Amino acid sequence: MEELTFAQRFAIWILPVLFAITLHEVAHGWVAKMLGDNTAARLGRLSLNPLHHVDPVGTLLVPGVLLALGGFIFGWAKPVPVDFGKLRRPKRDMALVAVAGPAANFLMAIAWALIARLSSAVDFDYVSVPLGLMGIAGIVINIVLMLLNLLPIPPLDGGRIAASFLPPKLAMKFSQIEPYGFFILLALIATGGLSMILGFPIHLMQRLLFGFAGL
Repeated sequence: MEELTFAQRFAIWILPVLFAITLHEVAHGWVAKMLGDNTAARLGRLSLNPLHHVDPVGTLLVPGVLLALGGFIFGWAKPVPVDFGKLRRPKRDMALVAVAGPAANFLMAIAWALIARLSSAVDFDYVSVPLGLMGIAGIVINIVLMLLNLLPIPPLDGGRIAASFLPPKLAMKFSQIEPYGFFILLALIATGGLSMILGFPIHLMQRLLFGFAGL
């Protein structure tokens, strides 16, 4: 995509990014509702309308700047509120609610791979080429978000999953890292540690889905 202008790259990436971030959050709220907490549903956060989930910085500014710089693209939406005390089995259900977001990204990556594969059957370049590029973008952003969120750093989903497996006292101490989680993530990005941790799994999963898409 290097030969595309910024406007063209923006047009290719905007839908995959919005869907990846929005459906990730909706999945958390939907699973929480299934497990006894209807907080997100009551506040209208189970909507598929991206406007209900957009965070001006995480959904628009950060991905836009990273896209313009041609670097590692990620972002976030407004977190869906979950009252873990209302879940039927809080310790177990916290992990299920957390894993729902990355699982949604994995399913979306497969869906975008299918779109990319089907795009080659469209005998009209003005449709097939954008669809194919959009499929590639959808695979990339969803795999990145899935694996990024599985890192065991609170408040990422992986942090909540890890906490659910720890004894209560240790889980409480581990959760105290949460206010510093974003700074830990920034430090990993700045030092190249994030690429060292996620580079191979991202490359492997993207290669598998690109192969499925016939790319």
